Amino acid sequence: MTRDEIFKKVQAMLVDAMGVDEDEVTPQAVLTSDLGAESIDFLDIVFKVEQTFGFKIAQGELFPENVQQDPRYVVDGKVTPQGIAALKQKLPHGDFARLEKDPSIANVPAIFTVDAIVRFVERKLAG
Repeated sequence: MTRDEIFKKVQAMLVDAMGVDEDEVTPQAVLTSDLGAESIDFLDIVFKVEQTFGFKIAQGELFPENVQQDPRYVVDGKVTPQGIAALKQKLPHGDFARLEKDPSIANVPAIFTVDAIVRFVERKLAG
């Protein structure tokens, strides 16, 4: 399956899951700020990715859990270099550009773009 085919399936899945227009689901779109995803939506997205692509996703594999609450990774509202490294290890598919520019905890959701889901699916299908 090509990257474009994966993107088209992810796009259709997010249009259905989020109730957004197709043109809003661009590779750079952030799930929370651009598409309006809330915590419950992330569970639905995981379920729909599993259904759409026919593989299982372990808990915390696509979206991490509790990293933001770990005192080793967050100090005074900023993600530490150790925290960014831990997130990158857990989420090799994530988009870390915004977080690396400004490690504010408020930028953690920006890791989760449409393209991050596409990269995740590519990795799962390849391996």
